[in-house]
Amino acid sequence: MTLFRPCIDLHQGQVKQIVGGSLNDQGADTNYISPHDAGYYADLYHQHGLTGGHVIALGPGNQEQALKALSAWPGGLQFGGGVTAENASGYLEAGASHVIVTSYLFEDNEFSWDRLEKVKAETGAERLVLDLSCRRTDGGWNIATNRWQTITSMPVNTESLRELGHHCAEFLIHAADVEGLQGGIDQDLVQLLGDCCPIPVTYAGGARHLDDLKLVSKLSAGKVDLTIGSALDIFGGRGVTLDECIQWNRQVGL
Repeated sequence: MTLFRPCIDLHQGQVKQIVGGSLNDQGADTNYISPHDAGYYADLYHQHGLTGGHVIALGPGNQEQALKALSAWPGGLQFGGGVTAENASGYLEAGASHVIVTSYLFEDNEFSWDRLEKVKAETGAERLVLDLSCRRTDGGWNIATNRWQTITSMPVNTESLRELGHHCAEFLIHAADVEGLQGGIDQDLVQLLGDCCPIPVTYAGGARHLDDLKLVSKLSAGKVDLTIGSALDIFGGRGVTLDECIQWNRQVGL
């Protein structure tokens, strides 16, 4: 069944909620800047047993906060953002349950199977999450790297999902075009993920309220989990409360 999965998004050394498609070298359109550090949110999720969440470093300047979160709940959070074959094991040793990899897997806009094997050799497939965050194209969706600004040649479709599913434990997929807008999820993408993903997958982007958990569950036959960010009360949102998400998880977990 579909579960709520928590997140901690880091930008310029702070916990924020941003509009994903606006992220660039100069900054980003920001929905919320938290007065709390990443460790606060890691503790909060730990207290409520919210597993499978992720810490994402959006650009430079987030190392200190990322390590705070990982040390606050060792083994309780996945980490992504600048992960490579060279530093992946360090994040696992720092407390990440899994590492999440995207941009490292691409060279000159082309997916590198060699790099995938290199990072997998460091982590094992069982502790590797592939971030297939994507943007809509004329043909469907393509993976977006470089803080979702570069649309690569790698499609997100039945073939790629099934092939990549042999190499990792989970997928994390932000719909970058709707990320942070609270305008509704990308229903077509969620349905594709539910139909095609051979392994657990978490979708993020556009969630507004508790009904989106119900909608994701319906569209994916309960196979896709959902991250809610900007709409959540702990990030200044008014669409849904963390308590409601906790209760959802308890009900579907029965």
